[in-house]
Amino acid sequence: MVSPKQLLETIESALLGASPPMAAQRVELMHALRFSLTSFQSLLSYPPPKPSDRSQVQSKSVRLPDSPPISLDDQDVHIALKLSDDLHLNEVDCVRLLVSANQEWGLMGREPLEILRLAAGLWYTERRDLLTSLHLLLRAVVLDQGLQDDILVDIQKYLEDLISSGLRQRFISLIKELNREEPSGLGGPQCERYVVDSRGSLVERQAVVSRERLILGHCLVLSILVVRTNPKDVKDIFSALKDSASEVSESNSTVKHQITFCLLFALVIAFVSDGLSTVPDKASVLSSNTSFRHEFHELVMTTGNDPIVDGFIGGIRLSWVVHLMLIQDGVAARETISSGSSSELSYLSQCLEVIFSNNAFHFLLDKVLRTASYQTEDEDMIYMYNAYLHKLITCFLSNPLARDKIKESKERIMSVLSPYRVVGSHDFAQDSNSISLHGTEMGPLPFNSILDFVSEIYQKEPELLSGNDVLWTFVNFAGEDHTNFQTLVAFLNMLSTLACSQEGASKVYELLQGKAFRSIGWSTLFECLTIYDDKFKQSLQTAGAMLPEIQEGDARALVAYLLVLKKVVENGNPTERKTWFPDIEPLFKLLSYENVPPYLKGALRNAITTFIQVSSELKDSIWTYLEQYDLPVVVGPDIQNSPQSMGTQVYDMQFELNEIEARREQYPSTISFLNLINALIAEERDLSDRGRRFIGIFRFIYDHVFGPFAQRAYVDPCEKWQLVGACLKHFHMVLSMYDIKDEDYEGLVDQSRLSTTKESSPLQTQLPVLELLKDFMSGKTAFRNIMSILLPGVNSLIAERSSQLYGQLLENAVQLALEIIILVLDKDLPLSDYWRPLYQPLDIILSHDHNQIVALLEYVRYDFQPKVQQSSIKIMSILSSRMVGLVQLLLKSNASNSLIEDYAACLELRSEEFQNLENNNDDPGILIMQLLIDNISRPAPNITHLLLKFDLDTPIERTVLQPKFYYSCMKIILDILEKLLKPDANALLHEFGFQLLYELCVDPLTCVPTMDLLSNKKYQFFVKHLDTIGIAPLPKRNSNQSLRSSSLHQRAWLLKLLAVELHAGDVRSSNHREACRTILSYLFAHGINDNGGGHSENSAIRTVSKSKVLELLEIIQFRCPDSTTQLSNIVASMKYDLPAEDILANPGNSGKGGVYYYSERGDRLIDLASFHDKLWQKYNSAYVQASNLGGEVELNNVRETIQQVLRWGWKYNKNLEEQAAQLHMLTAWSQIVEVSASRRLTMIEDRSEILFQVLDASLSASSSPDCSLKMAFILSQVALTCMAKLRDERFLFPGSLSSDNITCLDLIVVKQLSNGACLTILFKLIMAILRNESSEALRRRQYALLLSYFQYCQNVVDPDVPTTVLQFLLLNEQDNEYIDLPKIDKEQAELARANFSTLRKEAQSVLNLVIKDVTHGSEPGKTISLYVLDALINIDHERYFLNQLQSRGFLRSCFTAISNVCNQDGSLSLDSLQRACTFEAELALLLRISHKYGKSGAQVLFSMGILEHLASGRAINLQGSLRWVETRVRRDMTVDVDRQWMIITPVLRLVFSLTSLVDTSDFLEVKNKIVREVIDFVKGHQSLFDQVLRLEIAEADELRMELINLVVGILSKVWPYDERDEYGFVQGIFGMMRAVFSLDSKVPSFGQSRVSLENQRNSEIRMFNLCYSLSSYLYFLVTKKSLRLQPSDASSSYPTSVELQQPTLSLLNSLLSSVTTALERAAEEKSLLLNKIRDINELSRQEVDEIINMCVRQDSISSSDNIQKRRYIAMLEMCRVVASRDQLIILLLPLSEHVLNIILLHLQESPVALDSTVTTKTITYGAKYDAQQDVDLLCGKLVPILDRLELLSEEKVGHNLKVFRRLATSAKELAIQKSIL
Repeated sequence: MVSPKQLLETIESALLGASPPMAAQRVELMHALRFSLTSFQSLLSYPPPKPSDRSQVQSKSVRLPDSPPISLDDQDVHIALKLSDDLHLNEVDCVRLLVSANQEWGLMGREPLEILRLAAGLWYTERRDLLTSLHLLLRAVVLDQGLQDDILVDIQKYLEDLISSGLRQRFISLIKELNREEPSGLGGPQCERYVVDSRGSLVERQAVVSRERLILGHCLVLSILVVRTNPKDVKDIFSALKDSASEVSESNSTVKHQITFCLLFALVIAFVSDGLSTVPDKASVLSSNTSFRHEFHELVMTTGNDPIVDGFIGGIRLSWVVHLMLIQDGVAARETISSGSSSELSYLSQCLEVIFSNNAFHFLLDKVLRTASYQTEDEDMIYMYNAYLHKLITCFLSNPLARDKIKESKERIMSVLSPYRVVGSHDFAQDSNSISLHGTEMGPLPFNSILDFVSEIYQKEPELLSGNDVLWTFVNFAGEDHTNFQTLVAFLNMLSTLACSQEGASKVYELLQGKAFRSIGWSTLFECLTIYDDKFKQSLQTAGAMLPEIQEGDARALVAYLLVLKKVVENGNPTERKTWFPDIEPLFKLLSYENVPPYLKGALRNAITTFIQVSSELKDSIWTYLEQYDLPVVVGPDIQNSPQSMGTQVYDMQFELNEIEARREQYPSTISFLNLINALIAEERDLSDRGRRFIGIFRFIYDHVFGPFAQRAYVDPCEKWQLVGACLKHFHMVLSMYDIKDEDYEGLVDQSRLSTTKESSPLQTQLPVLELLKDFMSGKTAFRNIMSILLPGVNSLIAERSSQLYGQLLENAVQLALEIIILVLDKDLPLSDYWRPLYQPLDIILSHDHNQIVALLEYVRYDFQPKVQQSSIKIMSILSSRMVGLVQLLLKSNASNSLIEDYAACLELRSEEFQNLENNNDDPGILIMQLLIDNISRPAPNITHLLLKFDLDTPIERTVLQPKFYYSCMKIILDILEKLLKPDANALLHEFGFQLLYELCVDPLTCVPTMDLLSNKKYQFFVKHLDTIGIAPLPKRNSNQSLRSSSLHQRAWLLKLLAVELHAGDVRSSNHREACRTILSYLFAHGINDNGGGHSENSAIRTVSKSKVLELLEIIQFRCPDSTTQLSNIVASMKYDLPAEDILANPGNSGKGGVYYYSERGDRLIDLASFHDKLWQKYNSAYVQASNLGGEVELNNVRETIQQVLRWGWKYNKNLEEQAAQLHMLTAWSQIVEVSASRRLTMIEDRSEILFQVLDASLSASSSPDCSLKMAFILSQVALTCMAKLRDERFLFPGSLSSDNITCLDLIVVKQLSNGACLTILFKLIMAILRNESSEALRRRQYALLLSYFQYCQNVVDPDVPTTVLQFLLLNEQDNEYIDLPKIDKEQAELARANFSTLRKEAQSVLNLVIKDVTHGSEPGKTISLYVLDALINIDHERYFLNQLQSRGFLRSCFTAISNVCNQDGSLSLDSLQRACTFEAELALLLRISHKYGKSGAQVLFSMGILEHLASGRAINLQGSLRWVETRVRRDMTVDVDRQWMIITPVLRLVFSLTSLVDTSDFLEVKNKIVREVIDFVKGHQSLFDQVLRLEIAEADELRMELINLVVGILSKVWPYDERDEYGFVQGIFGMMRAVFSLDSKVPSFGQSRVSLENQRNSEIRMFNLCYSLSSYLYFLVTKKSLRLQPSDASSSYPTSVELQQPTLSLLNSLLSSVTTALERAAEEKSLLLNKIRDINELSRQEVDEIINMCVRQDSISSSDNIQKRRYIAMLEMCRVVASRDQLIILLLPLSEHVLNIILLHLQESPVALDSTVTTKTITYGAKYDAQQDVDLLCGKLVPILDRLELLSEEKVGHNLKVFRRLATSAKELAIQKSIL
C-alpha cells in the first residue's frame, strides 16, 4: 500500500519536474497509481466506528496490521476515542493516527489537546495529499503541461476508468457531505474546532474542510473535460449549485464563492463541451437524450425567491441556450430534423427571452467575473473558465437567433437612452465603469452588458482573440449607429480589451483609422480635443466669459477613446506604432483647464504615459508639452521661474487635488499625474543632479499627496491604494536612482543645524533623496504613513487580498513600502554618523515601537507575492546584523513562535516548487539560508538560534535539538537534505543546506548540539549522502552548467561536514564513534582486497576496484573552460572598438554600482546589466556623431556587438563559478583525506595501502594537463600529508594482530611499500615537478614531498631498532622463516639503485629546475631546493650528480654565495634570517658532499677553496662573547641562538669534515696544505674557539656540547702540527680535560632532577663523546709528540701557576673509573631490556605499564589501549633504549682503550723516566716527596678498575672483547709489577 504522502511525491516528481520523467519514474508512477486505485474509488471514505474496535481500544492493547500489539495508557485511550467521535473514524485507525503522529512529531511531553490536534491534523494532511494527487493527475490530462503523449494516454485511461466507476458522483456527494455540521463533515458542536497542520500551525477545522471542498470542486470541473457528463451528473451538479448559491447569498466567504463558481463552470463546461462534440462522427452524450433536455429545461426555467440563486441559474440558462444552439447546429449539419426539434426551438426562444429580460450577462459580470473571489482563484482554473466562456460567447454570437436578439436589444437601447447631458468639472458623476453599466433608471441594459461581458472575458486572456472571426464580425455590427454615449462607451471599452494583444492592437488601430464606422475613429478623438481647446481659448479671450462646460457624453466618450488609444499604443508593434500618431500635442491641451473633469484629465495623462516607450524623441516631447500645457507643478529644471504665485490662489495640481478631487472623494487626475511623472523620471538617464530638478514634484507628493492621504475620504478604495502606490513608487525611485556622495555630508550637517534653529533650507538646495532619508531617520510623515500601511499586519493583508478588489493594489503598496524600508536601511548608517543626535538610523527609529519591527518581520508569512516575502526576509537580515537584542525583542513580543513557523513554512513552500528563480537574490529559500548562515557567529541568542529552535532558556551549547518535536527551519532543512528532491530547482537550497550544517558544526556554541543531532541513529546524516550525491556523475556542462557548479559545491560542503565529524567528533560517544567508522570504511575501505602485509611484490596493483575517495577525486579531474579568455580577441573582430577590457580592469568599477558583484557564494562576477549600461555610455560618448549618421542600421550593429560582449561575460561568469566550485570540492576532498590520515585512519585496516592509493592518485592528478595550478597546489599538500603518514605508519602499532602476542615481525617491514610502489611514487612525483604550468610555491611543496619520499626509502626497518637487537630477536624467534635481514638489505639497496636510475632518466630536467630555483628563487625556495640537491647527492652513484653540479659550475657559485654571506655584517636582522637559512642549506649540501664521497668529496671541496671562502668573511666572527638564552628570555637572545645554529655550527661541521684529509698527510709534513689552511682558519677565528673552550661543561646543553665537540675535534686534528701555542688553545684543551675527566658519571651534573631519563641518556652520550675527542687528542700527543704525564698534581715539577695544566695519570685513572662504571651500567641495562623484550608476551599488564612509564612519554598511550598495543609500544620503546645503550657501549670501548694505552705506555717506560725529576721535585717540595709513592698510589687505584674491565661479559656488552681484555690484562700485570717495585 502506498501512503498518500508517497503517492503525492511520486506524482509530483514525475509530472511537475523541469525535465520529462525518466523510465524509472514512469514505472514508479504507474505502480503507485495501481496500488492507490481503491483509495481513489472510495475517495475520503474511511471505516466508521465499531463497538468491537472501541472495546479493543478500551482494553489498552491494540494490534495494528503488520505490527505487534501496542499498549496504551489512559491518555492514549481517551485521545483515540475522542478522535473517533470527532472525525467519525474507526477507533483502531485513530490509534494508527496516534502512532503516526508520534513518529512525525514526537508526542512525549505534549498536552492531550495538542496531541489530539496533531493527530487530527495528520489525518487531514493524508486526505489533502490524496486529493492533491488526484487533482494533479486531472490537471496533467486537461492542461497542456508539456508531458509526453504516451504517459498522458496511460493517465487518461486510468482517470477514465475511475470516473466511469463513479468518481464524479463521489465528488458531488463529498461537496455536499463535507458541508454538513457533523463529525464526518465540518464537525459537530462537541467536536474540537482546531487542528494542527503539517506546518505546526493552529488552523480551524472548517477552513481545512472548506479547502477540501474547493479542491473537490476543481477536480469536478477537470473531470468533465476527461469524461463527458451524463444527465444524472448534470442534475446533481445543478442541485449542488443551487444549495451552494443559497449559502453564498448569506455569506461573504471567499472559499464558498469559489466552490459555487466551480459548480457553475462545471455545468458551463459540460454544456459547451458536450454541444461542441456534436459532429457527424461523434454524437453528444446529452444531446441524444430528449427526455433529459425536457426535464432539465423545466428545472432551469424554474425561478425562485433568492435573487442570487436566480442569478447563478441565469448563468446556467446562458450555457444551456448555447448547448441547445450547438445541438441545433449539429442537427442542421446532419441535415436531419428530429421529432423534438420544434420543442427545442421553443426551449431556445424561452431561454433567450429570460436571459435578456433578466440580463444574465450583468449578473455574471457583477457577481462572478469582477468579484475578488473569482480574480484570486487558481490561475489555471481562471484560464479554463475564461476559455470556455470564450467558446460560449463565440457560439452565442455566431447563432442567428442570438444575433437577432442582440440586434433587438441594441435597437431598443438606442431608442430609450437620451443622447447627451452636460457635466461640469465639479459634478459628482459616477466613474466610467458605472456609466457603462447603468444607463438610466431602468438598470443595466443587455446590449451594454454583452459588450462589457465580452470585454471582461478577453481582458485576461487576449490570446483567445487570435483568429476569432466571429468576434470581429460582432465588433463591426456593434460599432454601427450609436446614438448615445452609453453604448459608444461600452463599445469603445470592448475595443480597448480587444487591443490587449499585438494582433488585436493592429486591428483596432486599422478599424478606427479607416472608414468602418461613420462617426467612430481616431479623427473623432483628436478633432473633439481640438474643438474644446479652441472653445476654451475663445472663452478666455473674452472678458468676463465663463468657460463652457464639457458635455458628459463627450467626456465619457473621450475617456473611452483614450483608453483604446492607450491599449493600442501599449500593445502595438514597436516599429509600426512609431508612425501611428505623429502629433500627440492635442492630448495635452485640455490639461490646464479648470472645467475639464478630473477623470478626463486622468485618461489623457494615462494615454500620454504609453507614448513614453514609443521613442526617446517622443519622451522629450512629452516633457516639453507638459511644461507648456499641464498644471503648474514644477517639472522643469528652473525652480525659480515657477509660475505659481504665493499672493493669489492659482489653479494648479495642489488646488485640483485639495479643492476639486478631495470634494468629490475621487482622485483620477492626481493618480494619472503621478504615474506620468514616475514613468518619465524612470526613463531619465542623466542622474548628475541627483533629482534636484524634480524637488518641486517631490515636495508636492510628499507634502500634499502622501502626507495627508490617510485623512482623505475615498469613494472607491481602489483609488486610495492607487494613489498610495504612485507615491510609494516615486519614493522608491528617488531612493534607488540617486546615491549619497561624499561632498554631501558637510552640507547635510549645515542643513541639520538649520533645522534645529527652525529654519528651512532653500528649495533649490534640497535633494529629494536626502529629504526622504531625513524623514525616515527622524520618524516623521513619510515614515509614519508607511508604517500605518504596514502595521495592520500580514493577516489583514491576506484577508483583504483574498476578499477585496483593491487587495492587489494594497499588496503592491505593501511591497513598495517594504522595499523602501530596505533602501533606507541601505543608506542610513553612513549618514547617521554625521547627523546624530538629530537623526538616528532607521533600526533605532523602528525599535521605539516593537510592534513596528514585528509587523515588518511577519510579512514573511505572506505567500501570495514572493517579493513581499523576500523584502521581509531582507529586513530581518539587516536588523539581525544591527540589533543585538532582536531575539529578546521577539520573545518579549510573543512573536517568536509564529516567526519560527512562518520561516519554516516559507522554506518548505520554496522547496516544493519545481522551477527556480533566475535571480538567486530574489529566491526566498536562498535568502533564508543566507540569513541563517550569516547569523551563526553573531552573539547568542541570535536569529539562527531562534529559527532553528535552539533552546534559548539554557546555554546554546547545552541544547538538545528535537526537529521532529518542533516545526522549524531545522526540521525543513533536514527533510530537504534527506530526500534531495527536485535537484534542478532546489540545487542551491541543497548546497546552502549542507553549508549551513557545516557552519553549525564548526561554530563553538552550536557544534555539539548539531553534531549530536546529525550522528543520531534517527538521521545518520554523515553517511547518508555519499552515494546519492557523493560519486554521482556530474551534470553536463552544455545542458546545465549552473547545476553542475552547484553539484560540486554540494559535494564540497558534504565532504567538509564529514571532515568536521572525523576531526571533532567525540569518539567516546557510540554514535560519533560509529559515524566515524562508517565514514572511513565507506571512503577508504571499499575495493581493497585483504592480501596482508605491505612487502608484497604485487602491493602496488592489488586493488580491483577503486575506493570512494578515489572516485571522488576522479569527479573533479576535468578541464575547466578558460575563464580568462582575452576579451580583446572578441572585440578585435568587431566593427566598434568598445573599451570593454578597460571597463573591467578599472578599479573604480569594483565597488557598489560597478561592473562586478559578489554572488551568494562569494564569487566575484560581472554584473551584466551594469556592464551593458557602461558599454552604451562608452559608445554614446565615443560614437555620438557616427550614431547620428548611421541611424537604425548602425544602432543594430552596435547592439549586436554589445550582445556578443555580454555573451562572453555570461560565459565568463559561468566558467568562473565552475572553476571555483571545482576548487572548492578539491579543497574539501583534501580536508577529509588529511583529517582522516592524521586522526582517524587507525580505525580501519590496510592503512599503508590506502595512503599509497591516495598518494598515487594525487600525484597522477597533479601531473595531469587538466589540473590547474591551484589544484596542483592542493593535491601536492595531500600527497605530502600521505607521504608523512606513510613514514609514520611503517612503525606504528599494526592494530589488527590476530592474538595478544607480539613478535619481531611486528617491528619491521609489515607496512613497507614494495619497491615497485615506491618507484611509482617517485616517477609520478617527477612528472608532477616537471609539469608545464608550475610555480615556485608549488615546487616547494613538491620538493618537500621528494625529501619525505627519500626519508621513507632510507629505512626499511625502524631506525630506533638496531640491527644487533634484531639479530638477538631473530635468534630467539621460533618462526623466523619470514624474516631475512640480508634479503631486506638487498631489497633496500635495489630500491636505492632504482631510485637513482629513475632520477637519472630525468636528471637534466630536474637539475635545471632545481638549480634555477636555487639561483633565482625566493629565499625559502632556495633553501628547500638546496636540500633537494642534498638528497640527490645522498642517493648518488658513481658521482653522477656531483659531476653534474661541477660541470654546471654550481659548486663554484655556491662558494661565491657563501663568501657573500660571510662578507656581510655579522649581526643578523630579522629580514636576513631567511638568507641565513639558505646559507645553512648551502653548508649542509657541501657537508653532504664531504660525507657522501668521503675523503674524495672533502678533497673536491678543499681543492676548490672552500676554506678560503669560509675564512674570507666575518659571518662567524664574534663581537664580544657568546650569549645564551637564559631563563628570562630577551628579544636579542633568540637572534644569537639562531645565529649559532644557522651559521656557526654548520660552518664548524664543514671545517671538521675537511679535517678527515689530515689523516692522509705525512706527520713529518708540517707544511701540509690542508693542515695549514685549517690552522689559519682557527687562528682567524681565535675568539670563537677560545670562548667555546672556556664554556662551563657542567652547564652545557645540546647546542653547547655540539660546539665544544666540533672545536675540540678540529683542534685535535690540526693543532698538534702547530709548533707554537701562542693562542693558548692547548692550555684550554688541557683545562677542559681536567674539568671533564673528573666528572662523576653516576650522577651527571648536567642532568637536573626533573630532566627525563631519555635526556639524561642523550647527555651522557654527548659527554663521553667529548671525552673520546679529548682522549684522542691526548693519545696523539703522547704517542706522536712524546708528551709524558705525571702520576699526579703533586708530582709536577713547577707550580701550577707557571706550568701548563697538563692532565695527570691520576686524572686518566678517574676517567677510566667513570667509563668502567658507565660500561657496566649500560651493559646491565641492555641485557635486562633484551631479556624483557624476549619475554614480552609473558609480562603482566602491570609490568608492561611499568616499562611504559619508565620509557615512554605519557601522551603516547591512553587508558583504553589494550594489552596488545601496550606490549607493542613497550617492546618498541625498550628497543629504542637498547639502541641508546648500545651506542654508548660502542663509544665507551674505544675511549677506555685510549686511556688504557696512555697509561700502559707510561708504565712500560723505564723507571728512570719517572725518577728523572726527583731531585728537582725534592728541591721544590722538600725531602718528604716520594715518586714511588705516587706510582704505587696510581697502580693501587688502577688495578681494581682493570679487574672490573676484565669481568665485563661479552654476552651483556654485545661485542667481542678479546682484544680489549688482553689490553686490560697487560695493563693490570704491569701495574701490579710497578706497585711491587
